[in-house]
Amino acid sequence: MIIETNSEKETWNLGFSLGEKACAGQVYTLVGDLGVGKTIFTKGLAKGLGIDEPVSSPTFTIVQIYDEGRIPFYHFDVYRIGDVEEMDEIGYEDYIYGEGVSLIEWANLIEEILPEHYTEIKIEKDLEKGFDYRRITICEY
Repeated sequence: MIIETNSEKETWNLGFSLGEKACAGQVYTLVGDLGVGKTIFTKGLAKGLGIDEPVSSPTFTIVQIYDEGRIPFYHFDVYRIGDVEEMDEIGYEDYIYGEGVSLIEWANLIEEILPEHYTEIKIEKDLEKGFDYRRITICEY
């Protein structure tokens, strides 16, 4: 499925909509260049899960846990991962196969340990269509 958005609010709303429908055990991967809107999307998803606290990218902690929503939310940013073994050290499988919703930014860096089933969300810019334009591709695996 391909969705086009033309503002941060529309990108946030898409995340919110997916968050409202998300179920325990669901894994989302989030792929896109720096500054493409991954954090905006993630904030919407978290709000859709009922999380009111501020959401930021866990670039230096690898995973941020939010457990105040209707189901736990595990937000990963693996941009700084040097080796997939680091994911074992933080208990990656406990989160991914747990009772919450996981979202993994830069998941292409850890493809070999992704679960069999996940939803990939790819966000791309196209400046010819405008500064705020985003092409968001959602693909089930």
